[in-house]
Amino acid sequence: MPFDLHSLRNGLVVSCQPVKGGPMDRADIVVGFALAALDGGAAGLRIESADYVRAVRAATARPIIGLVKRDLDDSPVRITPWLEDVDALAGAGADIIAYDATDRVRPTTTRALVERIHHHGRIAMADCSVLADAGRALAEGAEIVGSTLAGYTGPVEPTTPDLELVAAMARLTPHVVAEGNIRTPELAAAALRAGAFSVVVGSAITRPEHATSWFRDAVDRAAAERAADAMAGPALALDIGGTKMLAALVEGERVLDTHRMPTPTGGTPGDWLAALFAGIAAWRGRYGSVGVAVTGIVDDGLWSALNARTLNIPERFALVETVAGLAGAPVLAANDAQAAAWGEYRFGAGRGADMVFLTISTGIGGGIVANARLLGGMAGNFGQFVGDDAQGPLEDRVSGKWIAAEAGRHQPGATAREVFAAAAGGQDWANAILDISAGRVAQLARNIQLALDPARIVLGGGIGLAPSYLDRVRQALAELPARLRPDIHAAALGEHAGIVGIADLAGHNPTGGERT
Repeated sequence: MPFDLHSLRNGLVVSCQPVKGGPMDRADIVVGFALAALDGGAAGLRIESADYVRAVRAATARPIIGLVKRDLDDSPVRITPWLEDVDALAGAGADIIAYDATDRVRPTTTRALVERIHHHGRIAMADCSVLADAGRALAEGAEIVGSTLAGYTGPVEPTTPDLELVAAMARLTPHVVAEGNIRTPELAAAALRAGAFSVVVGSAITRPEHATSWFRDAVDRAAAERAADAMAGPALALDIGGTKMLAALVEGERVLDTHRMPTPTGGTPGDWLAALFAGIAAWRGRYGSVGVAVTGIVDDGLWSALNARTLNIPERFALVETVAGLAGAPVLAANDAQAAAWGEYRFGAGRGADMVFLTISTGIGGGIVANARLLGGMAGNFGQFVGDDAQGPLEDRVSGKWIAAEAGRHQPGATAREVFAAAAGGQDWANAILDISAGRVAQLARNIQLALDPARIVLGGGIGLAPSYLDRVRQALAELPARLRPDIHAAALGEHAGIVGIADLAGHNPTGGERT
């Protein structure tokens, strides 16, 4: 073999294949892309055509995967279909020669291609579409299998990498190259975690035409959303919690007006909502949609409590129907912490990143945003986690109510706010209570990091944003190795996260929330 295959282990291979006939389709530009990729840390290169392989080989001794692409009239196979192609690539200096290993009509058998590659002392890389391709290629002597053609033998081209195929291939051989639709650093890392030996990235780095179109499409979608927001006008956002109710007129991330009142201790949720709408009667006609964020869960427009100690409501209260009758506008309802998670993702501390939101207040709520989508249903109800000690939900041993109850032994009748004030004044008992609460949240954050590996965890809520609380959580995590330590941020939108998030959801509904 001309080089050590293991030089590509855990490495990034950059595919320098310009659009055919495009402005970058020149040997000097391909060489420039290749050298720039190597300067950036690429372990190897994937180059199309013998001419371009020869030009790049003259500029570097680093590993080159060579291939030839042809459009044939009598075969769908495009990658290195002929024995003559193998000869040309070997003569040009390719270390590895890639070929189409799919089970389709072809001018030359895959076995013959592998034998010719080995005749020249080169390594054979089988570009596969399914697991059976990989098994057959390995049996024929190919040293490397790749996911290059996953999804490309069907009628619709894929837009995401097939990491399940990568993982399945890795159970056959350690020498698996993940390739195809790896458009972000996160996807490249995910491919390696799935078992890839190395990862090939092409269009995202060396095809400006493709990468530009992805960004253009995203900008076009955002512009369309902005135009729709402008036409729709403000949304009415309601946040119904265990201690307060908040109504707001929201446009984008701007809160135009607010009205708040305590959550009544008596009556029904219908009575509470009627009282809230009576307080905002002057707003009628100013909003075109309504979003309702509530503690607990919403299924089919019906609201139920998860923890009656946080807010005791009748099982399956007709929330969406009741609000629609009061508002005279379309209504979407969702869990309040999930709504806040979306608000922080769209406009706050989690903007644009995979994230988990934790709100520490009367209880503990949470929300998860992954791949630009808010997870609905029960996702994020971290406060309901129960430990081996069987002492009930975690939120009953962390939240503001727990802090106040623990303080009763030292300062009867103290509120959570007063406990923070006592801690700031140097009272050991108050500091001890807050350290226990923050330590339990830190343990929760560590478990979330291990389970979901979000880019960041955003902490909000009256307790989560109270002075010193975030510092206590970070201190409890300080001794963890950097890779295991959650990246925790304070919520940027403060108490408005929920209403901004639910207003945006009401306008766009990207999660399938409960709507009239």
